[in-house]
Amino acid sequence: MDGFPILSVMLLVPLVAGVACSFLEAAMARATALVATLANFMLGVVLWANYDIGGAQWQFTERAELFSGFSYALGIDGIALMLIVLSVFLMPICILASLDAIKTRVGEYMAAFLIMETLMIGVFCAQDLFLFYIFFEAGLIPMYLIIGVWGGADRIYASYKFFLYTLLGSVLMLIAMFWMVGTAGTTDIPTLMQYDFAPQAQTWLWLAFFASFAVKMPMWPVHTWLPDAHVQAPTAGSVILAGVLLKMGGYGFIRFSLPMFPEASAQFAWLVFVLSMIAVVVTSLIALVQHDMKKLIAYSSVAHMAIVTVGLFAFNVQGLEGAMMVMLGHGLVSGALFLCVGVIYDRLHTREIDRYGGLSINMPRYATLFMLFTMASVGLPGTSNFVGEFLALAGIYQVSTLVTLVCTTGIILGAGYMLYLYWRVAFGIQKNADAAAMPDLNLREWAMLAPIAAAVLWMGVYPESFLAPMRADIAALNARVARAAPEGDSMLEIGEPTGRSANEIAHHGEAAEEGAH
Repeated sequence: MDGFPILSVMLLVPLVAGVACSFLEAAMARATALVATLANFMLGVVLWANYDIGGAQWQFTERAELFSGFSYALGIDGIALMLIVLSVFLMPICILASLDAIKTRVGEYMAAFLIMETLMIGVFCAQDLFLFYIFFEAGLIPMYLIIGVWGGADRIYASYKFFLYTLLGSVLMLIAMFWMVGTAGTTDIPTLMQYDFAPQAQTWLWLAFFASFAVKMPMWPVHTWLPDAHVQAPTAGSVILAGVLLKMGGYGFIRFSLPMFPEASAQFAWLVFVLSMIAVVVTSLIALVQHDMKKLIAYSSVAHMAIVTVGLFAFNVQGLEGAMMVMLGHGLVSGALFLCVGVIYDRLHTREIDRYGGLSINMPRYATLFMLFTMASVGLPGTSNFVGEFLALAGIYQVSTLVTLVCTTGIILGAGYMLYLYWRVAFGIQKNADAAAMPDLNLREWAMLAPIAAAVLWMGVYPESFLAPMRADIAALNARVARAAPEGDSMLEIGEPTGRSANEIAHHGEAAEEGAH
């Protein structure tokens, strides 16, 4: 792999295919999009196979100085690697989900998806501050079009709300970026991650970045765009929105807020904890009373991403590893749940839960896979989400008993609304003849759901294969933030006092991590 620009190739393949699709007729556009996304998935497998776990922090680096203060700089660490692999894994599944569902302007639809793949990968491998910003913000455009052109009845309202919410928060981030470059004299992200900004400046910089990443996650109370976007988006749009785009907020915290502004991160940890606790409980209760399947899963995404934020700001290794594993697991499981909704929506053209019931009788294979993904969302041991949630809660328990109890309550509520959803859809009496007559999964739907089912079980049974590439980078990040957390840090005042500093917590977490392995 020495000298081969694999990251640039992974950016170019979907971009070129996307431009081509916009000029092709429907059948050729579908085939081109599927081939291009499968090719990029294979490149992702090659990237993972050639990643040196014991090697340098930044690998597969590329750099070309374009003009003063801006460079085309790419490179990944283990954290970025896992998120890129998640992205290229879900993209061909999204194209499969769209083969029959999208009937109009197929070429433009496929082009939008492929260009979005380029932009998503660019976010995770950009090493220049402004290059990251371009990828981060440009990703709004294809998703805006996907919702606004191919969405449901209220698609225009949902697309504008999505675009405005996510764009406005990022304006403050751009202003902060200009100030950072003027102060540090560089746009290089790895250099900025080690730069020590003045503590007072960190406060304002952290808040500016938080305005963008909190909306993207999305955190309560700036989450209201998400249910509307999910409900109106086509199935594949919901999959990629929940599976990858929400993870950009978490990646932003990991790449910018925590390492670049560690003192401010410690200062505002209490704010993150409070917002996350509210999100876990409130959105779980809202999910319990939903009648629309997509809206229920959308609210569950807000609750799951709140577990990510408390894990990130626990300031220990378990919390950070748990947050990353929840992001990966949620990307798989939420995507699969939206696909399951799409399967029956394509047959009956309604997402109302009450229109279904007893589907395990006439769709047993569908009911089996739907049950697996439901249990994974609940956090059943042996599935992907269990590992991440257990690690995240273990990390936050070292900091605050109260936060741990509230987040655990949210997980219990999550089991309630997901099992209630499954019971109403798959079990009970078949009340409607049209639902009772629906055929089981076809070959295309098997090809969509089976790979995700295998990945969910793989992550649950052998999480080490996902944790190993990230472990050194998470340890380095933890060392960076733990030394910045002062004695009696405000984040420790929530819940029962531990009587230990953040440094002691971090040391305890590392010792526990070594003992576990």
